Parts: sequence; C-alpha cells; structure tokens
Amino acid sequence: MKKILRFYLSNTDTIRHESLYEEIARAAQREQLAGATVLQGIMGYGKASKLRSNKFWELNVKYPIVVEIIDDEEKLQAFLDKILPTLKVQPKGILVTMQPVDIVLCK
Repeated sequence: MKKILRFYLSNTDTIRHESLYEEIARAAQREQLAGATVLQGIMGYGKASKLRSNKFWELNVKYPIVVEIIDDEEKLQAFLDKILPTLKVQPKGILVTMQPVDIVLCK
C-alpha cells in the first residue's frame, strides 16, 4: 500500500549545520525512496511558535516547511525508523505524519 510521509518543520531547523529539510530529502534519496518534495509555506504556526508569514515587508526569516515522500508503506516505515532518532533530538517544532494515499497518475 502506498502512503505519504510528511514532515512539518521550520526552515530554521538544522542538523549538523545543515537545513533539516535538506537532510531529510537527501536521506530519502540515499535510501532510494521514490521521491521527495519540499514545500515552503507562506504562513503557519505550530505547538511551539507564533503565527508567522513570509510577506516581503516583514523581517521574518522563519517560515514553515513541509517535506512529502510517497512510497510503499514498508519503505517509508524503514526510513522513518532510521531518521526518527535524529528528529527526536531536535528541540521543538516538528510534526511527522503518515497517511494512505491514492495515486491517480504517475508518469
């Protein structure tokens, strides 16, 4: 069964001086998952922060990021098992979800 794995985080989250979202996408590629997409949000808030947006007149450099990966459930779970320890050491502001997904077209 195909599922979608989503990581909700901030562009300011880092691991070993690298952007966490970049590390997640690179790790997914190393694990040969079908693909990853990194989305930049225009506004958002979470459990650990206030509502933020990236309007050009605001001097805000923190904005929401979502990393989405679609693949077989077993592959995603194996990937999640490997990366979860890295995410757990982050101070705050990360949400991870996994849901079933119906693929309508893939060319």
